[in-house]
Amino acid sequence: MVNRNRANHILAICLDCGDTLVDEATEVKDEQGVVQQATLIPGAAEVIRELKRRGYPLALVADGPVDTFHNILTAHHLFHLFDALAISEAVGVDKPDARMFTHALDQLGLAPQDYGRVVMVGNYLARDIKGANQLGLISVWLNWSPRRPKIPADKNEIPCYTIKTPAELLPLIEALEKDGKENHRLRF
Repeated sequence: MVNRNRANHILAICLDCGDTLVDEATEVKDEQGVVQQATLIPGAAEVIRELKRRGYPLALVADGPVDTFHNILTAHHLFHLFDALAISEAVGVDKPDARMFTHALDQLGLAPQDYGRVVMVGNYLARDIKGANQLGLISVWLNWSPRRPKIPADKNEIPCYTIKTPAELLPLIEALEKDGKENHRLRF
């Protein structure tokens, strides 16, 4: 449950996993397509731990089998840091379907009027950014991986902010806290 009385402007941070926290090129899958192990993107673990240390509620919003994320994030000692989970296999839809995001936001106790104070970080313009933008979340595109399109297909895929590494998320969050405005459309 999110504490709205906190001094922070940002109420929660949602994160994708593949090519946002984990380097998809390193994934080792079993015969069912469940990832058994993978390497994190440099700096991803430190960012997650620091965001948690700073008191931000964290939500995993990811497409794929539930066991994939349990396997990867547990192996890297990160799974327990997430306050909410919205995984497509469990929710029954893939991003950008709004239900993926609202499933996580509901677990955090956030109402639609709070969405402009929630950050969503992801690597996939057509799924992560589009879904976040359609709900009014603050979308942050991690332009790190070569595996996804780099050009927005429409205005809903244009991120509020772009970062190149997970470590760049921390100064962006600090800037958003300092700015304190909702419905951000500035470029970082």
